[in-house]
Amino acid sequence: MVFKRRDRRPWYKAIADFVWPKGGWARGFHYIKHRLRRLPDPPHRIARGIFAGIFVTFSPLFGLHFLLAAMVAWLMRGNIVASLLATFFGNPLTFVPIGAMSLNTGYFLLGLNKLSEEEVQRSLGGKFVDAGEDLWHNFTAIFTHDKMDWSHLAVFYDEVFLPYLVGGLIPGAIFGLGGYYISLPLIKAYQNRRKGAIKAKLAALKEKTAKAKPKSTD
Repeated sequence: MVFKRRDRRPWYKAIADFVWPKGGWARGFHYIKHRLRRLPDPPHRIARGIFAGIFVTFSPLFGLHFLLAAMVAWLMRGNIVASLLATFFGNPLTFVPIGAMSLNTGYFLLGLNKLSEEEVQRSLGGKFVDAGEDLWHNFTAIFTHDKMDWSHLAVFYDEVFLPYLVGGLIPGAIFGLGGYYISLPLIKAYQNRRKGAIKAKLAALKEKTAKAKPKSTD
């Protein structure tokens, strides 16, 4: 495998690196910014990809953000690589505020009681756990005499998934547009500056070659 690590990390090291990558999140941010600026595509296509990546981070479909970002970028004729890089807008440092914002917006749009940030942090994880236990129990019930129970999954859908899905559309679009309009002029300026630097190097090389060329004698 080309992209397979030579040194396999223990599972706890992989989790630790996900929560706090080597070099810190600031270094990761600068790396992503550097990669986005150097993508070989017009600025508007890269900016559309950034919009797509940020937009899908407000979706509750965790584990599918890469796929969703690529699909949205493809539909918008944006840069797919930029969309994948932009999904890192959603990370362990931002998931809690993203979740609180999406859930509270969803609760407001659906006419439900608003959640406080403490309730989001405390009860959201528990509902994920309960839903996971229901899935595992119902899977094992296929091979045993236990009865299937969908009650926790129903609560998870009504109180978490649906409000998160509906509520994430508005802040996702707002932050996505912010990423688009902030990145577009920056990428344009960087690409123009890079083109100017390349032209200057070519002109200098051409001048140097002309000086080094021996003059013909009559």
